[in-house]
Amino acid sequence: MNAVPDLPADIDAALLLRWLDAVTSVIEQEADHLTQLDSPIGDADHGANMRRGFRAARTALEQEPPDTPGAVLVAIGRQLISTVGGASGPLYGTLLRRAGKALGDAPAVTAAELRDGLRAGVDGLVQLGGAKLEDKTMVDALLPALDAFTAALDAGGGTEQAVTAAASAAEEGATATTPLRARKGRASYLGDRSIGHQDPGATSSALLLTTLADTVRKASSS
Repeated sequence: MNAVPDLPADIDAALLLRWLDAVTSVIEQEADHLTQLDSPIGDADHGANMRRGFRAARTALEQEPPDTPGAVLVAIGRQLISTVGGASGPLYGTLLRRAGKALGDAPAVTAAELRDGLRAGVDGLVQLGGAKLEDKTMVDALLPALDAFTAALDAGGGTEQAVTAAASAAEEGATATTPLRARKGRASYLGDRSIGHQDPGATSSALLLTTLADTVRKASSS
């Protein structure tokens, strides 16, 4: 494995606040699609729940913006836990709160530090939900994303290359849930009838990462 080069600490609170604004807009646009995905294998509310949670997070952080990237993620996670219904609130809340706490109080972090924070977050949600790869959950998007993030850094890529690789892997992972039989959550009660439906949680996870990649690219080009 190649050594990860020294990278600038270019991920700050301002960038993650821009990401929050962008991802809230994306969730607004994709809410109906997420609910359509959830309808045959869940409670048909994933899109509405995610929209409500991210609206609440954006409003709260606009009123009192945190000044470190870690604090931004912790605050978003806290809002999602308190406003998103079903399993998604605790899972997304745990993901972002654990990631934020892992980043600590640094005013800015490197791509490698963000990757390590996200890994801590994924470890937390795996512990909470008990899911593993190919259980047809958000883990099927997030674990491949972390692997791609690491591979890009090991190859000498910077922040933009790493988050772009992670986003692409998350999208592929979400699509790959379609032929799987669900083994966790409400969808698991359907047995073989869960086959043929893309997992909404994996899909929304991919949206978060593709929006992060877009935000970083815009910041890099400005």
